[in-house]
Amino acid sequence: MSRGMESPSECLSGVTSCGNMEFKWGQRTYIMGIVNVAPDSFSGDGVSGADAALAQAERFVAEGADIIDVGGESTRPDSAPVSVEEELERVLPVVRSLAGKLPVPVSIDTYKAVVAREAVAAGARMVNDVWGLKRDPELARVAADNGIPLVITQNQRGASFDDFFRELVADLKRSIRLALEVGVDWNNIIIDPGIGFGKTVEQNLEIVRRLSELKSLGRPILLGSSRKSFIGLVLDLPVDQRLEGTAATIAIGIANGADIVRVHDVGQMARVVRMSDAIVRGRSS
Repeated sequence: MSRGMESPSECLSGVTSCGNMEFKWGQRTYIMGIVNVAPDSFSGDGVSGADAALAQAERFVAEGADIIDVGGESTRPDSAPVSVEEELERVLPVVRSLAGKLPVPVSIDTYKAVVAREAVAAGARMVNDVWGLKRDPELARVAADNGIPLVITQNQRGASFDDFFRELVADLKRSIRLALEVGVDWNNIIIDPGIGFGKTVEQNLEIVRRLSELKSLGRPILLGSSRKSFIGLVLDLPVDQRLEGTAATIAIGIANGADIVRVHDVGQMARVVRMSDAIVRGRSS
């Protein structure tokens, strides 16, 4: 079977421990549920306070989420930066609450090492860096010191591509190398091609179409296409009407090798994941 026709289970194996859970790559697709505690979240589903966040997270777990990703700063291109103090004030009570009450691990979505370190101390068991160590390389040391998984995202905001996909892959390789140099375990590195982060509509579509080529990097792939603007631009739909478009990207992404999908609509996408896994991985139960 040629590389282009390999199934996800043939492309990657291995195990990554995350809190009380083991991600057994290649066996199934894992679901990351998004809990935004930023008031200006692009998706419009932000929550305020630990109680509301816990209620949302518990619903996501009941619907099939394997991990909950907590973020306190919007990733919208036009959003205002948030200070370390304000981000900590938003996320720490939520992380503490969720880590103490959920049966699945909690991830902290931040690019600041200080926030990551405090969140891990509060119970987070994964760090999700949307800047791929470009903003704060010390964030990798937080993952290394605590022996926890690190998601590194390719982010092109503020710069343009000359040779799009080749440069995207090279940038991910650089981030992987930075993480390894400070001691992050190879098995704890997860890559994210960064849909929506400085890419055009055509480039985002190309990422989903060519996702299998990232398997050459040897690490599990997180796909974060949920409700993103490229879906709205293709379908001419607002953010609250992008469910079907998201489902298409998730199904095709899984067919092309996605190992984790990061989603807002957990219940609906869990069904998409189960059906896609039944087809792609032969996993019918």
